[in-house]
Amino acid sequence: MPTVDRHNDVFLVDLGDGENRFHPDWIAAVNEALDEVERADGPRALVTTGGGRFYSNGLDLEWLSAHGEQYQDYLDSVHGLFARMLALPVVTVAAVQGHAFAAGAMLTLAHDFRVMRADRGFWCLPEADINIPFTPAMSALIQCRLTPQTAHEAMLTARRYGGSAAAAAGLVDQAVDEAAVLPTALEIAGAQAGRAGDTLRTIKARMYPAVLAALWGDGPAQLKGETSVPSQPS
Repeated sequence: MPTVDRHNDVFLVDLGDGENRFHPDWIAAVNEALDEVERADGPRALVTTGGGRFYSNGLDLEWLSAHGEQYQDYLDSVHGLFARMLALPVVTVAAVQGHAFAAGAMLTLAHDFRVMRADRGFWCLPEADINIPFTPAMSALIQCRLTPQTAHEAMLTARRYGGSAAAAAGLVDQAVDEAAVLPTALEIAGAQAGRAGDTLRTIKARMYPAVLAALWGDGPAQLKGETSVPSQPS
């Protein structure tokens, strides 16, 4: 399960050492970690990473197949996590030390910056191969963070991008050696920690209003005040 540590002004959320699928309990734990980040005062930033072969392998399809009656609530919670990360009032960096697939890859796109291991691990949107279409909100998130050409290829072909290819395509900002993934992410985040606060939240809200509206769906009235994007759906 996700855990929180702090490195000076940077909160480090370790998503876990398994596949880090979006089980409801896992989503709740990530939201609790984000609560801690938002409650803190002063300079702060956020880095997320995984502890094993996976950054995140996406939706928990096994759980969902056993709880089909909760599909919409589950999907709302996934969308809500994406929206919350996208609008978080701190600079966020995904340290992608392993595979990032499907919703796990989308979660990286909700961060401000991404650093990926160059030699091993894939970034992939496999929905075309597993016959699960993107929701409109997911499509909006992907397309707002990638160039049209890259989004088209990634969504249509389910290509598996290694770290160097992901950096060349703009899926991640840097591809570095394994040992440098987390230090690089912490350095990027630390340099931006002084910008945390309501102004940063407002900037993000005004950059992505349509995407946030799609992700929040029928949640609380969002973006109307622009300086007060809700931290989580009701």
